[in-house]
Amino acid sequence: MLAAAPPADDAAFMQQLRRFRNLAMARVAARALADVAPLDETLAEVSAIADACCAAALEQADRALSARFGVPRNGDGSPARMIVLGMGKLGGQELNFSSDIDLIFAFSENGTTAGATLPEAAIDNSEYFARLAKEVTRLLSSVTADGFVFRVDTLLRPFGSAGAAAISVEAMTQYYLLHGREWERYALIKARPCAGDIEAGLALLAELRPFVYRRYLDFGAIGSLRELKQLIDQEARKRGAEDDIKLGPGGIRELEFIVQLFQLTRGGQDARLRDPRLRPTLRHLGRTGLLPEATAQRLDECYVALRRCENAIQMFEDRQVHALPQDARARAALCAALDAGDWSALLAQLQEVRSFVHAEFERLFAVPVEAPEGGRLQLPATALWNAGPAEREAMLRDSGFLQRPRDLAAVIDELRGTRIVRALAERNVERLQRVVARVVEEALPHRDPETAALRALKLVAAIAGRPTYVALLHESAPACQQLVKLCAASPWVADLLVRTPALLDALLDGRLATEAPDRKALSELLRERAAGIAADDVEAVMELLRRYRQEMTLRIAAADLSGALPLVQVSDRLTWLAEAIVQQTLEFARTQLLPQFGQPPPSRLASAGFAVIAYGKFGSIEMGYGSDLDLVFVYDTDAPDEPTVGGARAIAIADYYARLVQRIVHLLTVQTGSGRAYEIDLQLRPSGNSGLVVSRLAGFAKYQHDSAWVWEHQALLRARTVAGNVGLCAAIALVRREVLMRERDPARLRDEVSGMRAKMRANLEKHAPGRWDVKQGRGGLIDAEFLTQYLCLLHAARHPSLIAYTDNWRQLEALAVESLLSEAHKEQLLAAERAYRGWLHRRALQQQDALAEDALFADARAVVAGLWQTYLGQEN
Repeated sequence: MLAAAPPADDAAFMQQLRRFRNLAMARVAARALADVAPLDETLAEVSAIADACCAAALEQADRALSARFGVPRNGDGSPARMIVLGMGKLGGQELNFSSDIDLIFAFSENGTTAGATLPEAAIDNSEYFARLAKEVTRLLSSVTADGFVFRVDTLLRPFGSAGAAAISVEAMTQYYLLHGREWERYALIKARPCAGDIEAGLALLAELRPFVYRRYLDFGAIGSLRELKQLIDQEARKRGAEDDIKLGPGGIRELEFIVQLFQLTRGGQDARLRDPRLRPTLRHLGRTGLLPEATAQRLDECYVALRRCENAIQMFEDRQVHALPQDARARAALCAALDAGDWSALLAQLQEVRSFVHAEFERLFAVPVEAPEGGRLQLPATALWNAGPAEREAMLRDSGFLQRPRDLAAVIDELRGTRIVRALAERNVERLQRVVARVVEEALPHRDPETAALRALKLVAAIAGRPTYVALLHESAPACQQLVKLCAASPWVADLLVRTPALLDALLDGRLATEAPDRKALSELLRERAAGIAADDVEAVMELLRRYRQEMTLRIAAADLSGALPLVQVSDRLTWLAEAIVQQTLEFARTQLLPQFGQPPPSRLASAGFAVIAYGKFGSIEMGYGSDLDLVFVYDTDAPDEPTVGGARAIAIADYYARLVQRIVHLLTVQTGSGRAYEIDLQLRPSGNSGLVVSRLAGFAKYQHDSAWVWEHQALLRARTVAGNVGLCAAIALVRREVLMRERDPARLRDEVSGMRAKMRANLEKHAPGRWDVKQGRGGLIDAEFLTQYLCLLHAARHPSLIAYTDNWRQLEALAVESLLSEAHKEQLLAAERAYRGWLHRRALQQQDALAEDALFADARAVVAGLWQTYLGQEN
């Protein structure tokens, strides 16, 4: 331990500091080599030793300087403070055993010192802190009889060796704003206040965050990182660094670049990627699917192996080396430290590790093909871009676009002439040319290549002025290929991408067309992302909800279009997605109301609380891509007028839940630049549009028992709770059961159901010569659903299984099990519904209406119409 009161004499202080460092490092080495301490603990302990030594040196130097020159003051007279930023591995709390430490020194603001013994001894803060930085460096890095503490590197500071040793916070922020270079963004990822005014250091890094992390997805950083790595490789090759486990192929630096790639491209949108530590960031990449989880896990194992090896190399003689040793004695020591049988076995282990890291690095940083020469088009991107209209049309026709080459040529010409494109920098125009050529090339194998290319080029035109998205398609041939494939398959998906270019990010995931997240993944991933933003940041919350729905919908649609998901699983996932979003929105809304209104006080009532009931397709787990949410909100309490507690202003519990509903609806439905999360329909609440936005449980139950129409009970058949208090959800399910299991007069029920169906058809059925409405037409989907609902309501009083589920298909299954519907009739209805739903689903993806040719589904229509007459005793 350092002494509580360090000696005033520099020589004695430096001796004490070095002995402290040596003893502490010996303890770390012993624990690491005995395999008592895991890697993270070893790296964190070395970093903590460095932090403590920096803090002690700063205190010692500050004491001596202030005694001579006085205390530096801010403009308001308060003491000015030094900020010491640890960079690199020190910033990431991943310091090597024999590493130097990268430091940047800053101070609060300009001013002068005060309180010097002699008035003429007062100096400017800039001079004071420059002296202080140099003194700290000297105290740490000077070699004495006891060695040194840490070698100190300050070249990462603004302007490098030409810059001041210490710089004010204002000057530093201005530097990065005006002069900051790409490599300095990478360096600041690892920045962490390690000594001095820690709080001010954190505030400084918060100011610099927009420089480091762009608000948008920054795929332009890929090229910059690639260029930086090429420079590092060139330098490493000069030094013969093949055996260097830091800079050589598959070494630590390549692994760090893999993680930094995601931090730079996505850190502006995902706060969890701003962690200066590598391993937690890597785990986050796996959890969120940005890297395949198995890949992230393997990279983590590789990092541990490489860092353990690096530390063991450096522990041998306490030297900052990264190359595998040539000396037999050093090799034997390294094998012993790493539990390797012999040198050959150790080399084989390291080769396996480095091969995996290097392969993943090459996959992520592969240089994009500059132009499609040698591909299917056999023409360069610049020629396609710069040709005249007639020449471009001929080029496209010769390449295989035989139907509408003129249309395609005209779209490219129109894109070239837009004001946005004319204003682009030359480098961005070159990228755009290559993306256009690649899109055209990828469209050729499709059945209708012109349509595929035109839809994809519509997206390219939408992002032409946003270089980061153009960079994404330029950098990733698979993403461009996936874009064209999706555009060829569905204009709905193409329009979704045009409206929301940020979704292009999802095209980088190789699993996009083959896997869609399940219920658990949809919920967990949203919670993970929600944890990274402040709930009271309403704008960020709404952006998250909208972006999440769009991204997951795209993933589901891609798997759907590829044939990886059957229709029922598509509806399941779209419904689970809505559930996850509603549940998270409820949590956000509660948190946002908490400071102002607090929350309802504790209650002994088991059903006390709030719940959300899903109706319609949301309730029946049959959602489509454009489905809105039919919602009803219910609360329960034994004292609705009792005030809330814990907020700035107490309001009645009933008013609190009304405000909660308003906040939920607001978060989901407000139109932002990213659209709406969902359209919400509240018309199924008790008394419809004239009713309260949220009902107390007793009022909901009374309405359903005494006042609801039969059509509302039909709707209740498809209702289920999707969020809220467990006890209240159970109470609502009991109300549903009681209402649906009442005895009903068969004739009255038949007339009510038939009458409502006739009104719907009169108001909603669409007509066109030679075509019929698959949803609303006679014998169509709604008739099949009404028939099922009629039979369930008619027989539920004696057959509870009929209402156990909310979806139409399982209700039909229950009717057949109870012998209330013949097996043949059940299969006929199910077959008709599957055919109708599948057709409507495909039409929606093609942005086409619900009108089919008269001859289509003739048999299914006749079956449904016949069964209606059989069971309801009349034609519909």
